[in-house]
Amino acid sequence: MDRFQELLGKKSTLKGWLHGIRGSNKFQFLTIRSEGYLFQVIAEKEKLGEENFAIIKSLSQETSVIVKGVFVANERAPGGLEMYLENFQIQGESKDYPITPKEHGTDFLLNHRHLWLRSKKQLAILKIRSELSFQIRNYFHERHYTNIDTPILTGSVGESAGTLFSTEYFDLGKAYLAQTGQLYLETAIFAHSKVYCFGPTFRAEKSKTRRHLTEFWMVEAETAYLSNEENLDLQDDFVRTVIQRTVNRCKHELEILERDTEKILSYVTNSFPRIDYDEAIGVLQKKGFEISWGEDINAEGENLITEEYNSAVFIRNYPKAIKAFYMKENPQNPKTVLCADLIAPEGVGEIIGGSEREEDYEKIMAKIREEGLPEDGYDWYLDLRKYGSVPHAGFGLGLERLVAWIAGLPHVRECIPFPRMMYRIHP
Repeated sequence: MDRFQELLGKKSTLKGWLHGIRGSNKFQFLTIRSEGYLFQVIAEKEKLGEENFAIIKSLSQETSVIVKGVFVANERAPGGLEMYLENFQIQGESKDYPITPKEHGTDFLLNHRHLWLRSKKQLAILKIRSELSFQIRNYFHERHYTNIDTPILTGSVGESAGTLFSTEYFDLGKAYLAQTGQLYLETAIFAHSKVYCFGPTFRAEKSKTRRHLTEFWMVEAETAYLSNEENLDLQDDFVRTVIQRTVNRCKHELEILERDTEKILSYVTNSFPRIDYDEAIGVLQKKGFEISWGEDINAEGENLITEEYNSAVFIRNYPKAIKAFYMKENPQNPKTVLCADLIAPEGVGEIIGGSEREEDYEKIMAKIREEGLPEDGYDWYLDLRKYGSVPHAGFGLGLERLVAWIAGLPHVRECIPFPRMMYRIHP
């Protein structure tokens, strides 16, 4: 709220909504929400007169108002300033607003998500999300990456075919909601070398965990002439930079959420450890966790690994059998691929998946056939390996999980304005 400090001592106007009200027969303390922030406005009976003061006392929650007065400094007020009310105008009434200061269940709040967004905690979360989104774009802009908007409707499968939302596409058969922009993003490196996309993606996973949404936002970057290890350097710097900048810009919001900013900043002071999948399996087995080489590491296993290192951790070189067809085979161990997942602590789990891409035409064609994918749907993608193929690498980061980590939130459903889950598509 630093930008509002310039209002101190000046007559100002707030156009907003009554977030809350308390007081006595002489003073009323109004909390007015404007531009996503909460302001304290003091109404004095002596100054306003009997009739206007009575109107103020009768205002109900979420009545829209225009208030005018002078801002003064007060360290105990939200943002360190408050307004002394001189006059007001009621814009729109609000009767029987359903979300009251009492405790409400999660289902009730999600059913009223369109109204829940007005609450103090939700205001803070979406301010953090907005700032983080800006910092993500700014990071790539500073490094001369070109923003490429990839299609949401596609005829190609990027990840597992079993997690696709499909629809009939006129007379052309099935189209799918994009799981990733990566395949299309790869086309653009041959024009621009360094590219990224940032938008909604969709996964039809039948999962009800606190880390899953069926619609979420993902930032993906793709870079020509980049190795897997160089890709890890980029991811490491990217994540630590955007977290540091977002935390420093959102101290007020993180204070509202009671997030320990020193704790989150301590995670990003130094580069994240990098361990091989083999090492990760060894760590888990030593802890008595039941897992065999070749199995994917579940949420519980990821938590044990981040606890072991007290840090976010890159796990590299997963088995080929559990990763996507486009990942490059590891020349040191053909059973694995040159990839890495970044696992965040505090139960957040995987926030990044990245890899060096297979640039050889014959090898990627063999993988497509092995996985039973429709070759004709990938003709354009295979052209990339025929006309000037180059080594390249990229990654994708889930925005909501990164918001959850920064804000210290237990569930990603609060990290997006309108969460879409297996059991919820309303409102």
